[in-house]
Amino acid sequence: MSNDDKAPEPQKPAYKASDHKPKDRSLAMTQSMPWLLLVVALALVGWLAYVAYWPKSEGDPTAASLSAFEKQDRLTVFSAQVTPMVTAEDSRLMGLVESRQAAVIPARVDYTLDLSSMDRNRMVWNDSERTLEVLLPALEVSAPNLDEGHAKYMREGLWIGRDAQDKLNRETTRKAEQEAIKQASAPELLALARSAAKDAVRLNLAIPLEAAGFGKVTVLPRFQGEAPPEA
Repeated sequence: MSNDDKAPEPQKPAYKASDHKPKDRSLAMTQSMPWLLLVVALALVGWLAYVAYWPKSEGDPTAASLSAFEKQDRLTVFSAQVTPMVTAEDSRLMGLVESRQAAVIPARVDYTLDLSSMDRNRMVWNDSERTLEVLLPALEVSAPNLDEGHAKYMREGLWIGRDAQDKLNRETTRKAEQEAIKQASAPELLALARSAAKDAVRLNLAIPLEAAGFGKVTVLPRFQGEAPPEA
């Protein structure tokens, strides 16, 4: 029989992509399941972290402000350099040996706010005007930090012994601390410190409030005895 007379061999059906779709889909879903579970787990962790750590201040700018104050605790708002000029005298041997010392001792004083005393009673929120009035605690002036390394001394006396010198130094240091506090309490410096305190509080509250979703809030700080500021 010739090759032409041979019966044609049956042809195999053509390959169709749809024949393997169910299997491929099952495999794809199996491979993607770990990633889906990971995404769900990350979303859950993110939500739990939000609930646990984000300040519970939704709709309450006063609570958000108190939360911001808690992180600050004590806020240094201003520093001033003062230069006390003081004198001290010493007398020994029934007044026969006298000595005198004048000193100019540079000093730094800090002005701080104790924010731990802040509570809701010191804040007034006006929702229609988007303003937050804040009654600040009194400014506190720190103990002077004397820079005795840059102090200048002038001494007078025929003879100044070690004991006399130590006494003169202690006396000028004590007086310099007192004088530094006195100078730091001058109305001009206190006015500068109060102004700096208000600016610091505005900055420390406006930014956290905006970040917490309250939008642009006008913070109006004032000290006891001052008239309420205008927006």
